Amino acid sequence: MPQFWDFGVDYYGIEELVSEEEALVQAAVRRFVRDRVLPTIAKHFEEGVFPKGLIPELAELGILGGTLDINGGPTMSEVAYGLAMQELERGDSALRSFCSVQSALVMYPIWAYGSEAQKKHYLHKLASAEWIGCFGLTEPEVGSNPREMQTRAKRIPGGFEIDGAKRWITNAPIADICIVWAKLEGEGDQRPGSEVRGFLVERDAPGLTILEMKDKWSMRASSTGELVLEGVRVKEDAILPLAHGMKAPLSCLSQARYGIAWGAIGAAIACYECALSYAKERVQFGRPIAQFQLTQAKLVHMVQEITKAQLLALRLGRLKESKKVRPAQISLAKRNNVAMAIECAKLAREILGANGITHAYPPGRHLLNLETVLTYEGTHEIHTLIVGQDITGLDAFG
Repeated sequence: MPQFWDFGVDYYGIEELVSEEEALVQAAVRRFVRDRVLPTIAKHFEEGVFPKGLIPELAELGILGGTLDINGGPTMSEVAYGLAMQELERGDSALRSFCSVQSALVMYPIWAYGSEAQKKHYLHKLASAEWIGCFGLTEPEVGSNPREMQTRAKRIPGGFEIDGAKRWITNAPIADICIVWAKLEGEGDQRPGSEVRGFLVERDAPGLTILEMKDKWSMRASSTGELVLEGVRVKEDAILPLAHGMKAPLSCLSQARYGIAWGAIGAAIACYECALSYAKERVQFGRPIAQFQLTQAKLVHMVQEITKAQLLALRLGRLKESKKVRPAQISLAKRNNVAMAIECAKLAREILGANGITHAYPPGRHLLNLETVLTYEGTHEIHTLIVGQDITGLDAFG
């Protein structure tokens, strides 16, 4: 391993299970977060502003679409990508969310379901962050059951017309291209019917309005918005030709959930490291609070749960690399690791006492962010039902 590498919290020597190439990716992102993110992220969170100035540097790290075959082969393994997401979320969930959307929800569907012309036109621009993308699936009245989406598309001479709205869309206010999922009228398994299709809608499309959502107490450093589509017209070549039905957007969500499973570990590590350092320095009753049994119990629980989550994520990554991973396995990891991170953030906040609610320390910020991470890309309850259906063979949805 490179001598300068700092794996961070690693109670079980997991660093021995990753390759030197994977270590180099993690080390580069770890330095980036240390030098470029941590000095200013609390201010961005407090002001409710996404650090757009960091986007070119994220692209330079090579993590945008790094697992996709864009230039003759992927530039990193799935585990390397996961470690990168872990380090980004150690800084803030907003940075990991940006990369998750760009890579898993925008670049992946174009790569997996797009035409060769679409791949050639968009993927290089997205990998270099010349263009920013967003993923329009969730709607004002439709979240956990996207099959009920109200956004509709219809064929018109030379293309399609789209009407509807998408809400809680990460990157929307800064997006150049939107992946919009809509039901295409007259196409489906039954007639009359409609089939879910994906459309590439560029920012300047007539009839598209992008609104920024400001009043958030979570993910404040993330750029979040709403897409309003009123008679938006796109050409015939704007449709993703290989995306038919809900399987396509759900496969994209699996890609994003994989990154979240790793990212949540980073948030938990940030909280644990902060709490451990604080507990060693904070003196009460004549000794550091780290010397008290109750404080040690909290710290031990945190490192225990982080270690289990790390092992789970690493195995998940190897399964993904070998093409053996199943969506339910990704759901289990997302469900476990995000809940674990929230628990660690709460315990860290308790150890810090009143200091834990200030911007000077990260646990409070991570705790607020993780409340969103628990809900998006499938709620905790939805992932419970996905795994439940997988192990029992019985559908508890609806």
